[in-house]
Amino acid sequence: MSVVVSDASPLIALSAVSLLDLPSTLYGTIHIPEAVYEEVVVRGQGRPGSLEVAGAEWIIRHNVADQQAVAQLRNLSGLDEGESEAIILAGSSNASLIILDDRDARRMPK
Repeated sequence: MSVVVSDASPLIALSAVSLLDLPSTLYGTIHIPEAVYEEVVVRGQGRPGSLEVAGAEWIIRHNVADQQAVAQLRNLSGLDEGESEAIILAGSSNASLIILDDRDARRMPK
Protein backbone atom coordinates (compact mmCIF):
# COMPACT_ATOMS: atom_id res chain seq x y z
CA MET A 1 0.00 0.00 0.00
CA SER A 2 1.40 3.40 -0.96
CA VAL A 3 1.86 6.19 1.56
CA VAL A 4 0.67 9.70 0.67
CA VAL A 5 1.70 12.68 2.83
CA SER A 6 0.12 16.14 2.72
CA ASP A 7 1.04 19.61 3.84
CA ALA A 8 -1.54 22.00 5.31
CA SER A 9 -2.33 24.35 2.43
CA PRO A 10 -3.74 21.71 0.04
CA LEU A 11 -6.04 20.43 2.80
CA ILE A 12 -7.19 23.97 3.63
CA ALA A 13 -7.80 24.83 -0.02
CA LEU A 14 -9.77 21.65 -0.67
CA SER A 15 -11.84 22.28 2.45
CA ALA A 16 -12.60 25.83 1.33
CA VAL A 17 -14.24 24.49 -1.85
CA SER A 18 -15.90 21.50 -0.13
CA LEU A 19 -13.57 18.95 -1.76
CA LEU A 20 -11.58 17.67 1.22
CA ASP A 21 -12.75 14.12 0.48
CA LEU A 22 -10.96 14.17 -2.90
CA PRO A 23 -7.59 12.92 -1.53
CA SER A 24 -9.40 10.10 0.27
CA THR A 25 -11.15 9.13 -2.95
CA LEU A 26 -7.88 9.19 -4.89
CA TYR A 27 -5.46 7.73 -2.34
CA GLY A 28 -7.41 6.25 0.58
CA THR A 29 -5.44 7.27 3.64
CA ILE A 30 -3.51 10.55 3.89
CA HIS A 31 -0.69 10.99 6.40
CA ILE A 32 0.12 14.33 8.02
CA PRO A 33 2.71 15.36 10.58
CA GLU A 34 1.64 16.92 13.88
CA ALA A 35 2.83 20.36 12.71
CA VAL A 36 0.30 20.24 9.85
CA TYR A 37 -2.49 19.18 12.23
CA GLU A 38 -1.52 22.02 14.57
CA GLU A 39 -1.55 24.55 11.73
CA VAL A 40 -4.90 23.48 10.29
CA VAL A 41 -6.92 22.37 13.31
CA VAL A 42 -5.52 24.21 16.33
CA ARG A 43 -4.18 27.52 15.01
CA GLY A 44 -6.71 27.48 12.17
CA GLN A 45 -9.71 27.06 14.46
CA GLY A 46 -12.78 28.60 12.84
CA ARG A 47 -11.17 28.66 9.40
CA PRO A 48 -11.72 26.34 6.43
CA GLY A 49 -10.28 22.91 7.09
CA SER A 50 -10.22 23.01 10.87
CA LEU A 51 -13.32 20.97 11.60
CA GLU A 52 -13.02 18.94 8.41
CA VAL A 53 -9.45 17.77 9.06
CA ALA A 54 -10.15 17.13 12.75
CA GLY A 55 -13.06 14.87 11.80
CA ALA A 56 -11.52 13.07 8.83
CA GLU A 57 -10.96 9.48 9.91
CA TRP A 58 -8.88 8.83 6.79
CA ILE A 59 -6.22 11.37 7.85
CA ILE A 60 -3.55 9.80 10.06
CA ARG A 61 -1.40 12.03 12.26
CA HIS A 62 2.27 11.27 12.92
CA ASN A 63 4.88 12.55 15.30
CA VAL A 64 8.03 13.16 13.30
CA ALA A 65 10.79 11.59 15.36
CA ASP A 66 13.75 13.21 13.63
CA GLN A 67 13.27 16.80 14.77
CA GLN A 68 16.96 17.47 14.09
CA ALA A 69 16.34 16.78 10.38
CA VAL A 70 13.28 19.06 10.50
CA ALA A 71 15.35 21.85 12.06
CA GLN A 72 18.14 21.39 9.49
CA LEU A 73 15.66 21.54 6.62
CA ARG A 74 14.03 24.66 8.03
CA ASN A 75 17.38 26.36 8.49
CA LEU A 76 18.67 25.46 5.03
CA SER A 77 15.49 26.11 3.09
CA GLY A 78 13.42 28.68 4.95
CA LEU A 79 10.38 26.39 4.78
CA ASP A 80 7.85 26.48 7.60
CA GLU A 81 7.53 23.76 10.21
CA GLY A 82 4.58 21.97 8.56
CA GLU A 83 6.25 21.77 5.15
CA SER A 84 9.51 20.64 6.71
CA GLU A 85 7.84 17.96 8.83
CA ALA A 86 5.82 16.77 5.82
CA ILE A 87 9.00 16.38 3.75
CA ILE A 88 10.82 14.51 6.54
CA LEU A 89 7.74 12.31 7.17
CA ALA A 90 7.51 11.51 3.46
CA GLY A 91 11.17 10.50 3.38
CA SER A 92 11.07 8.43 6.56
CA SER A 93 7.89 6.60 5.54
CA ASN A 94 9.01 6.00 1.94
CA ALA A 95 5.95 7.88 0.71
CA SER A 96 5.08 7.47 -2.94
CA LEU A 97 3.60 10.98 -3.06
CA ILE A 98 3.73 14.22 -1.10
CA ILE A 99 1.10 16.90 -1.69
CA LEU A 100 2.64 20.38 -1.43
CA ASP A 101 1.67 23.76 -2.84
CA ASP A 102 4.86 25.72 -2.05
CA ARG A 103 7.27 25.81 -5.00
CA ASP A 104 10.38 25.80 -2.79
CA ALA A 105 9.03 22.84 -0.83
CA ARG A 106 8.30 20.91 -4.02
CA ARG A 107 11.93 21.34 -5.10
CA MET A 108 13.29 19.70 -1.93
CA PRO A 109 14.57 16.14 -2.32
CA LYS A 110 12.52 13.52 -0.49
